[in-house]
Amino acid sequence: MAKPASAYRCTECGWSTVKWVGRCAECQQWGTVVEASEQTGITRSLKPVAIGASQVARSITEVTTEERGHWPSGVGEFDRVLGGGIVPGAAILLSGEPGVGKSTLLLDVAARVAASGRRVLYVSAEESVAQVRLRAGRTGAMQPELFLAAETDLATVIGQVDAVQPELLIVDSVQTVTSSLNDGIAGQPGQVREVASTLIRLAKERELPVLLVGHVTKDGTIAGPRLLEHLVDVVCQFEGDRQTALRFVRALKNRFGPTDEVGCFEMTGDGISEVPDPSGLFLSRGAAVSGTCVTVALEGRRALPVEVQALVVATKAPQPRRVVNGVDPSRVAMILAVLERRAGLRQIGEHDVYVSTVGGVRLIEPGADLAIAIAIASAMRDRAVPHNLAAFGEISLAGEVRPVSSAKQRGSEARRLGYTTILDVEAGSVQAAVGRALAAATTERERELDAAF
Repeated sequence: MAKPASAYRCTECGWSTVKWVGRCAECQQWGTVVEASEQTGITRSLKPVAIGASQVARSITEVTTEERGHWPSGVGEFDRVLGGGIVPGAAILLSGEPGVGKSTLLLDVAARVAASGRRVLYVSAEESVAQVRLRAGRTGAMQPELFLAAETDLATVIGQVDAVQPELLIVDSVQTVTSSLNDGIAGQPGQVREVASTLIRLAKERELPVLLVGHVTKDGTIAGPRLLEHLVDVVCQFEGDRQTALRFVRALKNRFGPTDEVGCFEMTGDGISEVPDPSGLFLSRGAAVSGTCVTVALEGRRALPVEVQALVVATKAPQPRRVVNGVDPSRVAMILAVLERRAGLRQIGEHDVYVSTVGGVRLIEPGADLAIAIAIASAMRDRAVPHNLAAFGEISLAGEVRPVSSAKQRGSEARRLGYTTILDVEAGSVQAAVGRALAAATTERERELDAAF
């Protein structure tokens, strides 16, 4: 009898094939197909393990609830995302693109926790101790209770934990630590799975919170097996454009708090700083000019005013340009069609249109449709929208202004910042909203002229 060909199996989804391939045909993951062990056909029975008196299952009504309180890390915006702070025994995964500032943020967290009297062990598997010390000196993270170690072996990391006895462990990063129990190189799914499961088991057994840094792939997802996200308690994503100083921390998974909170930070030459009230980051401070309108966007539970700017220029080209920055190009194209068909801007197809946001923020929600439409109409008519006007609402193809989520919270934030005229779903149609905005612009211009003379 011929010997059956060796099978290969995906470590992510279990898909099998008779030959090795680099990419799994089922889950589309790279590098997860490995050679499966030979099947002998012998089923071995497991012997039951004796259960002690303290391990016997109890009725759910007899189980007492022990509230695990959060203790603050000292970084308010990070605690907001975590749901109030760090929970003992929690495994937290922080992912982000290279150079976005993950190590800087965690070094700041480590310094704040060490300043409160708790011992912190920062294990760097990517940098030397001298490099981390240099960054800590620049950012002011020098604390006697902050211990540094540069290790890439998992057993040595556990030995450092036994020697230091920290109350917080930070590993930067989980993809660069290797375990001798696995034959793969650092970063392979087997190694990442072994290292992460060991560190998480260490966190649960010793009530030691562990912060893990995770790399991301080209498409922005967390590198390594999907099992990594299932094992940890909290998955945070650190995002931001490296060309701008603003950074956001979002919780994609949180067993101890909400997943719709957003923390705002700003990268400076001295490190990273919190932005508890980012209201003024996305607004221009100059005089009122045509082609600008303020909307109120939602980032998690936080309402942020964002200024949308538009520029309309006449052109003789057969294909007018449509250049956008910070907004969805397809929504801008739809809004232009609605303005031409429903709002009376017949000549918009003969103009180049440029739409952008202030401060590098990206608007992906439909609530900014009305502000984009007003900004384009203002630039088309060359009338400056008043500073005290804000608009938010979704525009349908029929030209109607549809309601958006958390409209009351958006309106309250706009009024708190001094916007007395708010255009929303009560405007009825985009034509009426644009007409009201341009009428308010004309009235304010007349008042300015009267004041000048």
